[in-house]
Amino acid sequence: MKLQLSDEDVAFRDEMRTFFTTQIPQDIRDTVTARRELSKDQIVRSMQAMNAAGIAVPNWPVEWGGKDWTPLQRHIWHEEMQLAGVMPPLAFNASMVGPVIAAFGSQEIKERFLPKTANLDIWWSQGFSEPDAGSDLASLRTTAVREGDEYVVNGQKTWTTLGQYGDWIFTLVRTDPNVKKQAGISFLLIDMTSPGLTVRPIELIDGGHEVNEVFFDNVRVPAENLVGEENKGWDYAKFLLGNERVGVAPVGSTKRTLAQAKEYAKTAGPGGTSLLDDPLVAAQIVELENDLLALELTALRVVANSADGKPHPASSVLKLQGTVLQQAVTELWVDLAGPNALATGAGDGSDVPDLARTATTNYLNYRKASIYGGSNEVQRQIIAGTILGLRG
Repeated sequence: MKLQLSDEDVAFRDEMRTFFTTQIPQDIRDTVTARRELSKDQIVRSMQAMNAAGIAVPNWPVEWGGKDWTPLQRHIWHEEMQLAGVMPPLAFNASMVGPVIAAFGSQEIKERFLPKTANLDIWWSQGFSEPDAGSDLASLRTTAVREGDEYVVNGQKTWTTLGQYGDWIFTLVRTDPNVKKQAGISFLLIDMTSPGLTVRPIELIDGGHEVNEVFFDNVRVPAENLVGEENKGWDYAKFLLGNERVGVAPVGSTKRTLAQAKEYAKTAGPGGTSLLDDPLVAAQIVELENDLLALELTALRVVANSADGKPHPASSVLKLQGTVLQQAVTELWVDLAGPNALATGAGDGSDVPDLARTATTNYLNYRKASIYGGSNEVQRQIIAGTILGLRG
């Protein structure tokens, strides 16, 4: 099946394709396509290159660097970026706190933070989840008590992705314990160099350091760092999480990774023979290709029905099936790599291809995909109730 774009959208797609394949430094694209971990410097340089071209934060208001693109053009931007092996702009900045500040922040906060946020001069961390408040986020216990012109913050956040790089952390805190749990939460911006704030690494199953715990021990935060109104943070958090789930089904990057697996399989058999001659392997790849095409068509349907800015119910299908396919492709890589997949880590001078030796690391890491952005179990409930009309 061929997807037909208008002449205008074809020109836009070609413009994006040219930019991403020529203007993003090659070392960054090579790292992404080899499925290795990007350094902080590479992430910053990539986003700054996009911001210099005015395309880092197209979802923001135009006055703060956004683009007056159609939903389809935004979808094309996202897909071409992934197909070219370019990391999307840092989500904490571009998709999370930036839109919240633009929508609810004071003019002073907007001027103070938005330009630096778009250019990744400030690296934002997310302070939402806690040890006893993950899926039930409204049960958070981190408190912020007002003392004069400051809040005094105490508590703990966990699973803070890339928090070791953070300059500031946008944090949900409880400012009123005497009302229902959703009503007593505020949205506070905290300098991560503040006295009393400690970041502690959490080692992952693959041995990596991607997530952290953040502790607040009498951390004093200027009251001017409150976004919007006190005790309205839950409304802002729901707005943020809606933005977080935009693009959560990475069709482009999954297509690229599957194409790499197919190419690798051509010579991965005994003596350099092709694994594609095995009918079971061939059938597995074809099935994944068909599932990805179906997901892409669903994504376009969501785009076509989201012009009014409201999320389409099928967006839950994107998140669910998108992460299922991400995990399926990483599992395929482990199968194809065979014993080579045990040689974890890249570039040790052996003759094991980097894409094979990172297979296990990526397989383990992407177990998280069915949890973040709304767990797949929750998405199934949404699909059953909202799309299928099944109420239990």
